[in-house]
Amino acid sequence: MNTTQDPTASRLDLLPPGEGGTTANPLLEWDPVLQRKFQQLVQIFAEMEQVLVAYSGGVDSSLVAKLACDQLGERALAVTAASPSLLPEDLEEAIQQARQIGIRHQIVETHELEDPSYAANPVNRCYFCKSHLHDTLRLLAQAQGYNHVVDGLNADDLADYRPGTQAARERGVRSPLAEVGMSKLEVRQLSRHLGLSWWDKPAQPCLSSRFPYGEAITAEKLRRVGAAERYLRSLGWRQVRVRSEKDTARIELPPDQIVEFVQKTNLEALVKALQSFGYLYVSLDLEGYRSGKLNRVLNLSQLATS
Repeated sequence: MNTTQDPTASRLDLLPPGEGGTTANPLLEWDPVLQRKFQQLVQIFAEMEQVLVAYSGGVDSSLVAKLACDQLGERALAVTAASPSLLPEDLEEAIQQARQIGIRHQIVETHELEDPSYAANPVNRCYFCKSHLHDTLRLLAQAQGYNHVVDGLNADDLADYRPGTQAARERGVRSPLAEVGMSKLEVRQLSRHLGLSWWDKPAQPCLSSRFPYGEAITAEKLRRVGAAERYLRSLGWRQVRVRSEKDTARIELPPDQIVEFVQKTNLEALVKALQSFGYLYVSLDLEGYRSGKLNRVLNLSQLATS
């Protein structure tokens, strides 16, 4: 590709047609704020000579991978960390999406579960996870000559409790989406405009996030909760969480799907399936899915010292 072109105009002519029969450049119909943020992102990547993307396959990091690939071509590399906290099917999705984007993709293994500080599942568990991840990515970037490492943190994430962000900052990782103030909704809107078919993919944080703080995490527990969520997905429930607390599986669904779930699901078969995975008790959270629900137990003093 011609890397001397105007970066703010780059790729605009390659965007897919808008909906409703629109054939003109859909950027012209965008909210000007979103268009400005898109152009800022294009500029950020155009100024990077080479970039390594911390790529999980989620909507955020996939958008970052798309933008990096469009601007830098072969000089962009997406790297996915494989560990027991990532479902094999989620890894396969990440591989397939990288192929559709066209970005070079590499898989590395991380071993955070071997770190007692991580396995004990303290309130800042994510700090140790991201430390292992970004130490691995930094070594890879240095070995292969990548002078920038970026992640998919968006502006909304900055308002949440995310101790892993500190680990990334300590290692010089940049977050282009957050830098331009792009929200999760805007990430989905831009992904859709850029033709990423998974623009509405539900968030899928690592399996370790299913356990209450203080309950030790093991490979067997990760396997068990992964099997439970895989089973529920196979029944057609796309956005679902299984919160695992000792021998109990607590199922969370969007509030507006709870009644339908009870009416349509063979509850006896469901209980037997989850018990076969190793749970003794199966329950349904009547409040429904809420992102970050496990953080309710935290108080300000814990957050300040974590």
